[in-house]
Amino acid sequence: MTKFLSIVSFTLFWNLSTSLSASLKQAPEPINPDTHGIGRWIPDLPFVTINGKHGKLSDFKDKKALVVAFIGASCPLSKRFAPSLVILEKAYRKKGVAFVFVDPITVKGAKEDLKVIIREQGFKGSFILDRDESLTHALGARTTTDTFILDSARTLLYRGPVNDQYGIGYQLNKPKREYLKEALDSHLSGETIESSALWAPGCELDVSLPEETKQVWTYHNRISRILEANCVECHREGGVAPFGLEYFDETFENAGMIRKVVSENIMPPWFASKPPAGKHSPWANDRSLTASDKADLLAWIKNGKPKGNPADAPARQIRKSEWTIGMPDAIFSLPREIKVKATGQMPYVNLRIKTSFPEDRWIQATEVRPTAPGVVHHVLVFASGEDGLKKKQAGFLAAYVPGNTFVQFPKGVAKKLTAGATLFFQMHYTPTGKATTDRTRIGLRFAKAPPLKVAQTIPIANHRINIPPKKDNHSEIASRSIPEGTTIRAFMPHMHLRGKSIKYELVSSNGQRETLLDVPRYDFNWQLRYELKDPRIIPSGSRIDVTGIFDNSKNNPANPNPEANVQWGDQSEDEMLIGYVECEMEQGKKNQNLFDQLDRNKDGFLTKNEFTKPGLFPIFDSDKNGLITRKEGIAGMKKLKGKENNARKDRGVLRSLIDLFR
Repeated sequence: MTKFLSIVSFTLFWNLSTSLSASLKQAPEPINPDTHGIGRWIPDLPFVTINGKHGKLSDFKDKKALVVAFIGASCPLSKRFAPSLVILEKAYRKKGVAFVFVDPITVKGAKEDLKVIIREQGFKGSFILDRDESLTHALGARTTTDTFILDSARTLLYRGPVNDQYGIGYQLNKPKREYLKEALDSHLSGETIESSALWAPGCELDVSLPEETKQVWTYHNRISRILEANCVECHREGGVAPFGLEYFDETFENAGMIRKVVSENIMPPWFASKPPAGKHSPWANDRSLTASDKADLLAWIKNGKPKGNPADAPARQIRKSEWTIGMPDAIFSLPREIKVKATGQMPYVNLRIKTSFPEDRWIQATEVRPTAPGVVHHVLVFASGEDGLKKKQAGFLAAYVPGNTFVQFPKGVAKKLTAGATLFFQMHYTPTGKATTDRTRIGLRFAKAPPLKVAQTIPIANHRINIPPKKDNHSEIASRSIPEGTTIRAFMPHMHLRGKSIKYELVSSNGQRETLLDVPRYDFNWQLRYELKDPRIIPSGSRIDVTGIFDNSKNNPANPNPEANVQWGDQSEDEMLIGYVECEMEQGKKNQNLFDQLDRNKDGFLTKNEFTKPGLFPIFDSDKNGLITRKEGIAGMKKLKGKENNARKDRGVLRSLIDLFR
């Protein structure tokens, strides 16, 4: 094995490594999983224990997991975590988890110090002095308190601290988060590890690696893991993609197409603008390949697509069911099979299903699964119900587009499904050259208890869009005031074939603008959900502007008719501008109606400046005093409702206003 010519040095982080501008108190914090090794293969490195026993990482291939815990015999923070590690080792060895402990600081006397720790604390696993730094580098350890979880195929699943009881400049009586325990529990139960990469406060390590030691990647030790993490969700048997990428032969056969779509940033589908240099992506579900993943994938193709050793392959994903969210508590299928013709266009299919729940239900997760995914372009599902004698309007429940088939809310957040609700399905089919049938289903998983926060999906729409013929850069705007205290979790932009780009902006009460989401290359075929890592709380008096740019020119190859004047409509040859916003509110907190939202100064009146549709102001201001009371607002809505059968563009305005005032 190549000798790593590097020097490991350590200092107490808070004394020497922290700049004066850094906080004197530092706890574990999230780091980017993609750039810190999560999902990577770890080579089968040999080691020698402090007792002289030779071994290698593959010795633990029959275990459910391997924990590699770094320990600095001379590091105060490392010593403090020792009792917690002993407790975890004792508990999880019984569950088939192996533990090894690595000291990367090979100074004189380190072996003797480790033996003292083993004797005093009662460790059972192997202790290793990493003299050649091979384990330290391969795992990317940064501190003497880093812990790592590898699966049976040596894929890195977790890196981070034991817990948050101790950090730089602080200590707690007991931990708030048991990060290592939570990660082990998730892995052993077959679930995704939620917090898979964190910085672990400890004594900092300084490890360097010569360039000549660069790893040669093969399909089995690297490429298969990139594909599993980024592609196989769609490119698998029963998936929505036209071919699979689960196996070497499939990948080898489609290498040319992989090279094209990866090089041109077409795949994996992700169209949000890149973050500024030096900034992490703000998106929790960012599908874009990291620079290293992209480089390794393209280099593998260029180097002849080597297969490598099958023993280095990742552990096969065992799916408990066909449902990504797990087995649903309730499944509803379309009331009939839909015949999809071989060629041409299919009009939208609208169907409804009556539920039979006698009481309200709280939805924790939704998933839409077509039986013929190859012909389903997208699905929108709405739900309506009754509240006493008052009918409630239909609300957005779930959606399906390739690459966006399910939503799972975090613990304590759920959507309300009213007792006796009716589900409305809007189906958009795309013929593929062969006639087939589809009977799409939706799966619902319910929360075990009422949530602390209620999830809602708010549409920000402009029904009056009017796109002139031959225009290649036509702009339209949709706006909506957002109730104070609303927490925004995700965005789902929606346009049709002429959609070119779309942007969400937060406009504060003083007129300042902040970009929330920018999609410079909108693609009708990939209507993605963009989920924030850190949900945003909207300040008082704010609104969201959604700006859509449309290309109605002959230069747009998807344009059905550049000569047409295009307005709002359901079919693809028509257009839409909707910026869906997925948000959450505290349980029991009543959402404001439009009047309350617009009344920024809370004086009980609306001025023309506060009114979002100034052109309609005279309809509401019946006494012509320049102020609209709540009573005038209600009366104005009655006038508008009487005009709902007017021209098409007017109906669009009325529909949006009526929905907001309800």
